[in-house]
Amino acid sequence: MSESQGMNEFIPAFQFIRRTVTLKPAVALVLGSGLGGLADAIAGRHAIPFKDIPDFPTAKIVGHAGNLVFGTLSNIPVVAMQGRVHFYEGHPMSKVVFGIRLMRLLGAHTLITSNAVGAINKKYKVGDFMIIRDHLNFQGDHPLRGPNPDALGSRFYDMSAAYDPHLRAQAARLGRKLKLRLHEGVYAACMGPSYETPSEIRMLRKLGADAVGMSTVPEVLAARHMGMTCLSISFISNMAAGVTKFALSHEEVMEAGRNAGNGLQRLVIELLKTVDLPDRTHSTPGDPVTPTPSRQGRSSNRRA
Repeated sequence: MSESQGMNEFIPAFQFIRRTVTLKPAVALVLGSGLGGLADAIAGRHAIPFKDIPDFPTAKIVGHAGNLVFGTLSNIPVVAMQGRVHFYEGHPMSKVVFGIRLMRLLGAHTLITSNAVGAINKKYKVGDFMIIRDHLNFQGDHPLRGPNPDALGSRFYDMSAAYDPHLRAQAARLGRKLKLRLHEGVYAACMGPSYETPSEIRMLRKLGADAVGMSTVPEVLAARHMGMTCLSISFISNMAAGVTKFALSHEEVMEAGRNAGNGLQRLVIELLKTVDLPDRTHSTPGDPVTPTPSRQGRSSNRRA
């Protein structure tokens, strides 16, 4: 894959957004199941439906609004994915992480994601939060499989501290201050869409997982490839299969997420107030290469 090929797929979306929004985000947010309400706290919000953005995959899961929201939180320019797309919906990994890569190209250097998870750790309770310390990838694919888009990042890159220790420590301190029930643990990403079996949960527990979900890991893999600083916070929406005798349901996840929204919102807002980000203005240094159409790019990306 050439450098132009690595960038050209983002040109229509990038140009569409730049014609619509002038704000240049410093922080990117991904808001998962039942937790999209944080987008309503964004000041001066400008929401663009995923379906209106060229080549942007659409979210089809209940509870994922499907908007890209621009504005400010704690005086920091942000862009938020209100909802996400999942690998189990049939999207290729390149589409699952399309929004992450686009937000980085728009200027965001820090990624904060949220998700709803099932607790494997028996010490966790529904309503708790977990800061992700590390992950296990059981989705059977990787967003960087295939030719490397060299313009976005190097072929091989380090994941020894994928979830930034400084941001994790700050989030933990603020969580205690806000009196949230907050843990730090390992997230296991499975393909879905079915919930895991009790035997799979026992296996994941033996491998060191504290919680399980169906997202986030591809997003962090793509973000780290592009040099972003990452923090991920999980909401414990249910106990995983076999941990209790009760059956699992998406409605349970949604209801728990709605109840958790206020706590997550307060945590993220306070975090953005205190974290030493490189810039608190409407521009950010150190942007990756801005996608600009080559002659080949204009031809290959013309929409029918």
